[in-house]
Amino acid sequence: MSDISTYFGLLWPALIAGILVSLSHVPLGQQVLRRGIVFIDLAIAQVAALGVIVSHSAGLELTGWMTQVAAVAAALLGALLMTWTERKRPEVQEALIGILFVLASTAQILLLANNPHGGEELKDLLAGQILWVSTEQLVRAAALTALFLVIWARWRQRMGHVGFYVIFAVMVTMSVQLVGVYLVFTTLIVPAVATYRHAASRQLSLGYVLAFASYLVGLAASVLTDLPSSAVIVWAMAVLAIMLHLTGRKGHAVDLEEG
Repeated sequence: MSDISTYFGLLWPALIAGILVSLSHVPLGQQVLRRGIVFIDLAIAQVAALGVIVSHSAGLELTGWMTQVAAVAAALLGALLMTWTERKRPEVQEALIGILFVLASTAQILLLANNPHGGEELKDLLAGQILWVSTEQLVRAAALTALFLVIWARWRQRMGHVGFYVIFAVMVTMSVQLVGVYLVFTTLIVPAVATYRHAASRQLSLGYVLAFASYLVGLAASVLTDLPSSAVIVWAMAVLAIMLHLTGRKGHAVDLEEG
């Protein structure tokens, strides 16, 4: 009985974290797919992670407010850079996103090269520590997600490129520290790809169902198999996404959800 209580104590905060990330990332992912900038989330996530590493290297606490500010600032700079390149060099935007990803990733490696725990810190930022999210992180994420949902419902059609990149950077920064880079990318892109063959009016709701179910199934499976939670959730979402995608109709393939 005590083991079951321990498992539930671990799973509930992690499940809440997954739901909070999904609430913002599923609609954002649909926009990313529609705009044809699929890998921007990886690039911005790595830039945000770089901000966290720089702050930690400067002696700041990983979960402190100054680290959050540094991570958001780094992600915003990356997002604004992508806004500028999209306007100036749209024909190579995807390539420039890839270059930003590589630069941010290798900068992390260089900063952690002489840190004896650098490999572990890098692993945590990539794979995440979803089972160990704190109440403070969840409260902060819940408040930010609520603000995002209000902004998205009211002004998403009028925010333009700059507005989209800014809100994208802020939400990705929050999510990277909750669930890691891999789950951020998966939650953004997999539901969008799984649902684009469905009617536009159902894409968002189906994407949410897929994301929520994947976190629930993945977390439960990771407990039963004693395997890393983030990796299991990624695979659970991929398998469920294939099943959902196959139920879509070809006629809806170009009718991607715009909001």
